[in-house]
Amino acid sequence: MIRSFDGLHPQIAATAFADETAQIIGNVVIGEHASIWMYSVIRGDLFPIRIGDYTNIQDNCVLHVEEDLYSLTLEDHITVGHGVLLHGCYIERRCLIGMGSILLNDCRIGEGSIIAAGTIVMEHAVIPPRSMVMGIPGTVRRAMTDTDLERIDNGAEAYYQLKERYLTERRIARQAALRQAVGRPSGQ
Repeated sequence: MIRSFDGLHPQIAATAFADETAQIIGNVVIGEHASIWMYSVIRGDLFPIRIGDYTNIQDNCVLHVEEDLYSLTLEDHITVGHGVLLHGCYIERRCLIGMGSILLNDCRIGEGSIIAAGTIVMEHAVIPPRSMVMGIPGTVRRAMTDTDLERIDNGAEAYYQLKERYLTERRIARQAALRQAVGRPSGQ
């Protein structure tokens, strides 16, 4: 469901995909070819949320902000795994946020980083570019390799391709429904 809040309506690029079960509310901007998957909640009700081009937000994620303090920004080519909680943070381009991770207010994730599954990145943490972060609290365990960066790119590309398939299915279903509606006698 896409809905306005406090006079602000989400802005979703025409090439983006948002599943019908996702909740996208208020001051939210979603970039080109981004995808928002099943049962995710993106609440731009208190402060802005920006989701960059080719970024994918997988199933059951929660994205929120801290009123008048911390907006939420995800740059381009970011993969956010299933069940992630992002709250008032900033994620630079080409990152992977592992399943079940929690990123808290005012943390910043540097470009080309991986946050491992189940990691909690504490408030105000600054993660340098090309870092592998693990644990509770999340700490840098090593520098990223070129192979790690390829993994990020491959994951983002796979979700771009999947998004395209879902959009094709949606178009086909809408065309079929329209043909069926046009073919019915009036009053039915």
